[in-house]
Amino acid sequence: MVGAMAPSSRFLASKMLNHLPIKEAKIIIELGPGTGVFTEKIIEKMGPNTQLIVVELNDTFFEALEKKIAHKNVHLKHGSAEEISKYLKELGHEKADLIISSLPLAVIPSEIRQNILNAIKSHLNKEGQFVQFQYSLQSRRALKKIFTSVKLNFTPFNFPPAFVYTCNNM
Repeated sequence: MVGAMAPSSRFLASKMLNHLPIKEAKIIIELGPGTGVFTEKIIEKMGPNTQLIVVELNDTFFEALEKKIAHKNVHLKHGSAEEISKYLKELGHEKADLIISSLPLAVIPSEIRQNILNAIKSHLNKEGQFVQFQYSLQSRRALKKIFTSVKLNFTPFNFPPAFVYTCNNM
């Protein structure tokens, strides 16, 4: 359930978020926020009308996020990333502008991983972006099968060093 040995660094947060149009986005989904390192950065950068859906499956992390995050445009969901359609519908939307993921794809069973990636693709706006970090290149092939464009970046100043995938359908 947890894929990290330590919380993500500011260097990884920068590689994950600085190139994204967070302020202009209407709907952002964050999958697997863990301790909320990226969540806090997203909230700092969000526009006044941006809605952020934060999906966490782990009970301990979810409870900590509930205590830590109190923002009218942030919607915490305790559940699976497979259910992003349901979470979007609850807000009256079908698609997201940005989907930011810290899910440990390498350790998720293949059928569930495929369901999650398919849900991400089908609920991402045509111009939208999906950003995922991993500690290996293992997910590269799976992402390339689903998305038209998969760009790779590397963050050596994270522990452990991490790869950042930015994917879209354009």
